[in-house]
Amino acid sequence: MSNAIPTVVIVGRPNVGKSTLFNRITGQRRSIVGDEPGITRDRIHGTAEHDGRRFEVIDTGGIVVQDQEYIPGQILQQAEYALQQADQIIFLVDGRAEITGSDRDLAQMLQRLGKPVTLAVNKLDTRQRDDLAHEFYSLGIGEMYPVSAEHGVGVDALLDHVTKNFPVNARSDEKAVEEAPPVPPGIKVAIIGRPNVGKSTLLNQLTGEQRAIVSPIAGTTRDSVDQTVIHDGTEYILIDTAGIRRKGKTHDMAEKLSVVMARRHIRMAHVVLLMLDATEGIVGLDTTIAGYAHEGGRAVIICVNKWDEVKGQSGQNRNEFEEKIRYQFKFLDYAPIVYISAHTGAGVGKLFRLIKDVYQEASKRISTGELNRFVTNLHFEERKIYYLTQHSIRPPSFAVFTDSGPALHFSHERYLVNQLRSKFGFKGTPILLETKAKGRRK
Repeated sequence: MSNAIPTVVIVGRPNVGKSTLFNRITGQRRSIVGDEPGITRDRIHGTAEHDGRRFEVIDTGGIVVQDQEYIPGQILQQAEYALQQADQIIFLVDGRAEITGSDRDLAQMLQRLGKPVTLAVNKLDTRQRDDLAHEFYSLGIGEMYPVSAEHGVGVDALLDHVTKNFPVNARSDEKAVEEAPPVPPGIKVAIIGRPNVGKSTLLNQLTGEQRAIVSPIAGTTRDSVDQTVIHDGTEYILIDTAGIRRKGKTHDMAEKLSVVMARRHIRMAHVVLLMLDATEGIVGLDTTIAGYAHEGGRAVIICVNKWDEVKGQSGQNRNEFEEKIRYQFKFLDYAPIVYISAHTGAGVGKLFRLIKDVYQEASKRISTGELNRFVTNLHFEERKIYYLTQHSIRPPSFAVFTDSGPALHFSHERYLVNQLRSKFGFKGTPILLETKAKGRRK
């Protein structure tokens, strides 16, 4: 996210409703919400606008200041990084519960930062509970607003206060919108794979910062974590998705929701980085996950992670591993393969260029004239192809006009796709064909 607009950070102890408030302010279901404490772990970014004032919102994991365990410690580290960037801080507490030691510790930590802090007392959705809000003044934060993040009560008043000194977005004027030059869209890149293959480590390596929590515990990432990076003048929106498990193997509610969100981000991405663990080889779940990307029509790059840990890294071993990949992922024969170490950064540098290349290939349009000249060199034994037209991109999709009959036989489709790749490229992206008969009616 750009730092050109003000930043509002939402903090609080676990399960006080931070993600619900985040979703309410941003107007989208970006953070996973549930009754279990500790669902959000990484910091989640979004943008919002209130009365013409545009700002960035950051949802942090539940903070327990004195907790020495690994995951809570990493959550605190992520939150502290976000707080350093904050222009305004919303300290959210649970209005239905008594003030806890964790609330007091966190209030003291926020006051030491010397940044504007607003206390929001959540879950006050009745008049009786509203009367209890005054008890929270004991936390020592002067500005306090009772809200119900779930129902939206009091949120506008909270935002009126938090954003009152933010600049009004000049583009809210209609004329300014019309005259504003179009902003080139960034390339959305989803990092997918089964749990603990190094997705968060790769995100941190690509962004150059500790953007996502990394631990040896499988399933650490639950929300999809995104970060915008500008590399050689091109904007990349990198999305670290939760590790995808098999249906029936996921019992925890947060993990079930995170899998749904991960598959949603695959569909929304332009390019998918499919992560494999070289030390564990290819397993059945890898094939299932690869199928999600292929079925969604996404451009795909296969990233073989931890290659530096594989013993005897000779060219022959790499060739053998690549043969296994091509055998297991026959449907991904178009996807380039790169060998990396997300931990050390080896091989990661070439990814930005490759992502841009496959995005451009998936966005390529071929004129009907070129396709007609291409068709004259095709040879089919049983069918005649009159002409081709390309009707969409990402993925490149073609209408094939033939003399008669149903869809092309799969062998003819494969031949046609291979010829299209040979002539026009389309590296890293699937190609879709739609057959249309042009025979005369009797």
